[in-house]
Amino acid sequence: MKKKATLFLAVCALTNVVHAQTSVTLYGVFDEGLDFGTNVRGGTNAKTLRPIAGGNRYALTSGALQGSRWGLKGQEDLGSGLSAIFRLESGFDGSTGKLAQGGAEFGRQAYVGIASRHIGTLTLGRQYETTGDYSSLNFGQQLGGVYATRPGDLDNGSHSVRVNNAIKYTSVDYNGLNFTGLYSLGGVAGAAGRNQIYSMGAEYKGSSFTTFVAFLRVSNPNNAFFGDNPSGTGVAGNNMIGASPVYGGYSSANAYEVLSTGAGYVFSSARVNLIYSHTDFKSLGDVTKSGPNLLGYTGNASFNSFEINGTYQITPAVAIAAAYDYTSGAPVSSRIAGINASGATYNQIAGVVQYRLSKRTDVYLQSIYQRASGNDSTGGPATAQVGTFTASSNDRQFVTRIGLRHLF
Repeated sequence: MKKKATLFLAVCALTNVVHAQTSVTLYGVFDEGLDFGTNVRGGTNAKTLRPIAGGNRYALTSGALQGSRWGLKGQEDLGSGLSAIFRLESGFDGSTGKLAQGGAEFGRQAYVGIASRHIGTLTLGRQYETTGDYSSLNFGQQLGGVYATRPGDLDNGSHSVRVNNAIKYTSVDYNGLNFTGLYSLGGVAGAAGRNQIYSMGAEYKGSSFTTFVAFLRVSNPNNAFFGDNPSGTGVAGNNMIGASPVYGGYSSANAYEVLSTGAGYVFSSARVNLIYSHTDFKSLGDVTKSGPNLLGYTGNASFNSFEINGTYQITPAVAIAAAYDYTSGAPVSSRIAGINASGATYNQIAGVVQYRLSKRTDVYLQSIYQRASGNDSTGGPATAQVGTFTASSNDRQFVTRIGLRHLF
């Protein structure tokens, strides 16, 4: 009888150890708010890509400061410093209950992998690329949200687009230094390079100073990248025009490249960040593999973006933040007479006030103003687009939002 009791207690103890070494966590963010936007366009002409006039808009929207989501993440200890990990993360529209990210069930993230305390982490699935991983200095990842990023999130600084079929390695931390590399298989039989994506980057985080550099290259971006979150614009075969008129006319680009870098410094209760990014839509005119070229573009379309942002923690509950963004596009050539793609310039200012009701709940007020000039990818006068907010029907746009966010 004593042997049976001893065996029973040993099994119970072993069960408790195994349970302690395996964990699954449910988490999420619910961000809901009231938006007011000026000059919101009514749509896009499918033949000319020009804006259809709309008007001012009031709307209850979800996920501006942070994307509304729920997720599961788990870890199992395999011994010898190894762990099996997974994450399933689903975005949703809190105003309607619909799925976000083009209706994908786990459209934000879905991956499984192996983590080593000594070597790093290898993950497989739908994931963030490296310019998104190293975007914490961007105002969009501070207190600005997706409305206070570059026009149309041109350089994916607010990681509005994820990568499917991705193999990703993330190093361990080497005294504040870490690096990441990602490769996504295109999946096209007989054409290994088609639709492929790769990115890489490195970041250093010290006690007060942070700096990073990251690079992203996407082959056939209209399908391989922007097609991951289709927007249903009514422009056949063009996933990019739905994302933004800033670059939507460049859907025939054979490649999309982003180089971004930045640095930030913390001064007691304040922090200041500087960010630069260079974005290219290369080899325009690839209608066979990429997308339509309704405006006859040739060559490359390039953008340079600069941002300075700062945050000041007035009290533990109250913070204010502001940013200035400047984006300039180079001229683009067209084979069609009358198409004027002389390049567009965007100036944007943004401000946010945040009040924390608790550790997990806050209210905030944000306002963003943008002015565009020149000619954009639609071949006509540039129209403004505040972050990922619906584009304007003219050259300026003002967006303000009062929101409530809860973390769980």
